[in-house]
Amino acid sequence: MKVIYPGSFDPLTEGHMDIIKRLSNMFDEVIVAILNNENKNSLFTVEEREDIIEEAIREKKLTNISIHSFDGLLVNFAKDMDVKLVARGLRGVTDYEYEKNIARVNSTLYEGLETIFLLSNPSYSFVSSSGVREIAAFKGDVSAFVSPSVEKKIKEKFNY
Repeated sequence: MKVIYPGSFDPLTEGHMDIIKRLSNMFDEVIVAILNNENKNSLFTVEEREDIIEEAIREKKLTNISIHSFDGLLVNFAKDMDVKLVARGLRGVTDYEYEKNIARVNSTLYEGLETIFLLSNPSYSFVSSSGVREIAAFKGDVSAFVSPSVEKKIKEKFNY
């Protein structure tokens, strides 16, 4: 059974990796789907994010993960991949309220598409990519939120 784990992953956090590892234990294949949203001012290009995720997967020795990027609607990507299951991580109630509505819209647009929710590990329940980007923009210490290899790439981006 395959599952899609979509997101911007800009940057990849330890919270993302926790979800990826847990999904890899539950499914035959985990498709990490990087949203290419040209309307957002991203820190890393899609190609850089792909490289970062590939490196993290190698470090964790995960073998059932594939990485893809997509534009537009997740439901169209899911159809193209012939997958009817999406996984989302939830940090708290606010995430749930937002994600449940998206899940309902997606299942309306693609009959049979299901969304499962995984609760974040409490150690990462407060970590977000946008928060990491903001801390890094002010040259703060992001080492508690990302892997050493991601921290290095962030420092290169912000020249510190």
